[in-house]
Amino acid sequence: MLTAQPIDSRPPMTRTPTARSSAKPAAPRAWQRMLSGRRLDLLDPSPLDIEIGDIAHGLARVARWNGQTLGEHIFSVAQHSLLVERIAGRIAPGADARSRLAVLLHDAPEYVIGDMISPFKAVLGGDYKTVENRLMAAIHLRFGLPAERSPEITKLLKRADSCAAFLEATRLAGFALEEARKIFGRPDGAPADADLTPWPAEVAAARFLERFHALAG
Repeated sequence: MLTAQPIDSRPPMTRTPTARSSAKPAAPRAWQRMLSGRRLDLLDPSPLDIEIGDIAHGLARVARWNGQTLGEHIFSVAQHSLLVERIAGRIAPGADARSRLAVLLHDAPEYVIGDMISPFKAVLGGDYKTVENRLMAAIHLRFGLPAERSPEITKLLKRADSCAAFLEATRLAGFALEEARKIFGRPDGAPADADLTPWPAEVAAARFLERFHALAG
């Protein structure tokens, strides 16, 4: 049985106002704590908060192709980066160590933001690219490279990256040869003897670090 509620007959000015909170909602957290202890701000990354050990550890645990690859282990971004740097060395044997270091680090921001496949990047649009570019600039500055890649390195990287993607697509990710050629182009410069057996994360991280130190000096 419903009971009638009493009506407040007081004039509006004498009624007790409803309490309202004046506190503003807290801003969403935009930083990540790294195993090194660094706290990296994604919106305003500082080169001082970037450590190569964190990059190697993270990239060795980020899967290429969203993990849709053959093998006992994921094919990691760390292993992909080593493959791309090797192909770049075949395409441009005269490239100096700094240029090859820039190639090795071309996907380094993914230690924080992950490896998003190209179709999904297209859906997200410019916001993703803005964050990625800021991280890339901070990483370059941290390791003594120009904030932006030169057109020559960008051209070399694009060719080597496409070759690596072709090999990965056809040997690991289930693409037919013709399909891969349409998407990634012809794999000119790709080493026919490349071993794409996915490595355990610890191996991928160690080999990435070893190559980094060889190039960085």
